[in-house]
Amino acid sequence: MSTPATSTAPILTTEQIRKQFPATERRHNDYPVAYFDAPGGTQTPQVVVDAVADYLLKHNANTHWEYPTSHETDSMILLARETFADFLNATADEVVFGPNTTTMIYHLSRALGRTMRPGDEIVITELEHHANVAPWQALVVERGVTLKVAQMDPETGQLDWRDFERLVTKNTKVVAFGAGCNALGTVNDFRGAVELAHSAGALALVDAVHYAPYFLCDVKEMDCDFLTCSAYKFYGPHVSVFYGKKHLLESIDFPKLQPAPDAAPERAEMGTQNHEGIAGAAAAVDFYASLAFGTRSGSDEVKAPLNRRKALTSAFAGLRAHSAPQVARLWEALSNINGIRLFGPPPHVARTPTVSFIVKNVASTEVARRLAKRGLFVSHGDFYAQTVVDRLGLQPEGLVRVGCACYTSDEEIDRLIETIREIATDR
Repeated sequence: MSTPATSTAPILTTEQIRKQFPATERRHNDYPVAYFDAPGGTQTPQVVVDAVADYLLKHNANTHWEYPTSHETDSMILLARETFADFLNATADEVVFGPNTTTMIYHLSRALGRTMRPGDEIVITELEHHANVAPWQALVVERGVTLKVAQMDPETGQLDWRDFERLVTKNTKVVAFGAGCNALGTVNDFRGAVELAHSAGALALVDAVHYAPYFLCDVKEMDCDFLTCSAYKFYGPHVSVFYGKKHLLESIDFPKLQPAPDAAPERAEMGTQNHEGIAGAAAAVDFYASLAFGTRSGSDEVKAPLNRRKALTSAFAGLRAHSAPQVARLWEALSNINGIRLFGPPPHVARTPTVSFIVKNVASTEVARRLAKRGLFVSHGDFYAQTVVDRLGLQPEGLVRVGCACYTSDEEIDRLIETIREIATDR
């Protein structure tokens, strides 16, 4: 699979970026806190918090009514759709908002399931977050469809592509495929998956929740029918962003209230939306884009660039150039510590800046607890990628997962390595 080339695109320095995040000033047990829990949710910059507060304090209203704050809410939502259209290379009327990705995939599965019958097939993989598993399992019970699951290779943390190809047939109606594995950092060949789905006449959903924070999505280039991501994974509030090709949003029989809007994209949304969250999610995209331009007029103020898509391209490339050496150093150092076992693809293979491991004879919960005492916050368990952890034979404790974000410093990587070394040595 081809992946975006690493670039040395100029971005703000780590120090300048960290100034945007009040959370980086926190201390725990007199240690400065280092947030390595980014794959489960990132910290939030001040500009995003300000956007949420500004909406609630100055523009708070429901939509489509004839008074100023309602008009302002309508305008804010449209601007947010346009912002995420730039983020995904879509159009504004293809951008749907929702509470979270789990809910949105359930919503899609319910809609598509209305036309399915026994003999129809859905294909997923063992690398999925269960948000992209349970909604399709429900259709097995409710509609009698067949769910096929392509195997992963536990040794490499990658998909068995032959098995995946074998499972997609003329009876396949949906291929639901994760672009990245949140437990292992694996980047999957979603372009190949979309092509395979379409060759069989099936619809293709790309779950980009773990991919979109690190690689700039292009739904036109992907040619996927649907894509989902979550703003809280890239410095925004808890809002899901769901893309669907316009003709599909207009034609699919989404469950909805009869009086609700019937035009795309609102017909795919259910109930009153989290307006302040949407405002913050759009601000998170502009924050991300602003990283490519450095400071302006001697100030650290963050501003939305004139060409958002171009700025995002530069920012993503620059942040990958920053995080790749950190991941490589972390991987190499942990590889050389007795008692540490790493999982997933190594740094020279396409991956996200997410590193998962176990310490021999030390439970993952205990590793996380001991790291937290030093101000090093990491996640542990199965991260809702339950099948992955089952296949690795690591239930019930699961993995220790470390993720780098735009605010991760080299000094924090050093602290993490040294503390893990101590834990492994003391076991």
